Amino acid sequence: MLRIAQGLAFVVTLILAVSGPFAGPARALDDIRELLAERMLGKADAPVTIIEFASLGCPHCRAFHEKTLPRIKEKYIDTGKVKLIFRDFPLGQRALAAHMIARCAGPVRYFAMVSILFRDQTAWGQAPDGLAALQASARKGGMSPTQVDECLRSEEILQGIQKAAAAGNKDHGVDSTPFFIVAGEKVSGAQDFKVFEDIIERALKK
Repeated sequence: MLRIAQGLAFVVTLILAVSGPFAGPARALDDIRELLAERMLGKADAPVTIIEFASLGCPHCRAFHEKTLPRIKEKYIDTGKVKLIFRDFPLGQRALAAHMIARCAGPVRYFAMVSILFRDQTAWGQAPDGLAALQASARKGGMSPTQVDECLRSEEILQGIQKAAAAGNKDHGVDSTPFFIVAGEKVSGAQDFKVFEDIIERALKK
């Protein structure tokens, strides 16, 4: 169903590549609940909601964030008409690690880290040393290699992301990315701005 079942094994492999065998559980991250809380762009009371299910390793998701989302943000999010809720749906093991890093960046730096990881997608997705490439990207968002290592050791973060992705699959039939629910309407794929605009405008007139 979802290609994230082996995620923990991959994360452990990344850490062992530089840290050696585990001597026990890593230091608990502060406030796991806050790190796994819903991430949103826009005002909480915006009349229209877009829910996005995305994988940081997905080129079509990157295209949406680089080309379409800025237009939606300018016309609708920044004007208080739309809020966008970003939900983790990692496809592939390196994508799962990237989603963990974005979560560990914290609520203030979250979307900045997401943007960095999308921009660097090819680098960390194809690098022979996946951990080093992810650490390099995370450093641009203010996380040290030690913080990345600690993050990737967190079973709570990993399981929280997996649980959210499984819920998206079960509750909404999400099986590919990007996938959107725009004012209650399902939209699959990185559609043009006009597709989102039409749905949003209809919803605003109701």
